[in-house]
Amino acid sequence: MGLRVVQLLRDRYRVVALTHTRERVAALRRAGATPIVADLDQPRSLHRLGSLARIVVLLAPPPSQGSIDTRTRALLPVMHGIATLIYVSTSGVYGDCLGAQIDETRTVAPQTDRAKRRVDAERRLRAWARSSGSRLAILRVPGIYASDRLPAARIAAGTPVLRHADDVFTNHIHADDLARLIVLAIHRGAAQRVYHAVDDSAMRMGDWFDSVADAHGMQRPERLSRDAIAARVAPNLLSFMRESRRLSNARIKNELGMRLSYPTVCEGLQAATSQKQ
Repeated sequence: MGLRVVQLLRDRYRVVALTHTRERVAALRRAGATPIVADLDQPRSLHRLGSLARIVVLLAPPPSQGSIDTRTRALLPVMHGIATLIYVSTSGVYGDCLGAQIDETRTVAPQTDRAKRRVDAERRLRAWARSSGSRLAILRVPGIYASDRLPAARIAAGTPVLRHADDVFTNHIHADDLARLIVLAIHRGAAQRVYHAVDDSAMRMGDWFDSVADAHGMQRPERLSRDAIAARVAPNLLSFMRESRRLSNARIKNELGMRLSYPTVCEGLQAATSQKQ
């Protein structure tokens, strides 16, 4: 995602990109960014950041354990003079909504540690924005897909999905549309505003896997009951199968003027498969 955003901004801004690995430096330079090597898990390495930028796009995920985001907490003390910050969060902060359609006013109810870390980051950033006078926009993002971000390997491995009676609603956004939405949020996002970064699709997870299988000419996944699938699916994927919600995207259209290049996964999958041919 970072490289996609850099490519959209490099002609208008001097873009500085933070990476924790030197192996990424060359790719960032080729994309048009000035790389800075630092590690959010090593706060002492962040002193160089200082006041490098007036606009920050925070794409870094929280650590993989615990219920707090230590990385965001480490970054906040060195963010001086920031006018605008865009934080890319997750729709998982809502927990299970029993398939209801929700907008950005829905109260967060994280049910996994992964989502609790995101809520912690959002709350810390809100407090920082209020005290610093900075403009913060939060994008809550569901499943990101693109030609190189499809569950084809899971399908090939025989990963089953829930039968329709037990299945959950899932939400999607094409990576290119998400990059464009981040840029729109930089220019048009309101202070302390939350936006759902989601397309128009309203489909169940099993139907999503079926669509990917069809697009790749693969056999569709086996459908199982909720009880039967627990022994066949990795815990991380199983956690997504326990949460069902449909995200409204009216706010990104009405307030940010977003016009989706890939309104549904049908258009996105057509583009993704054509790119591989």
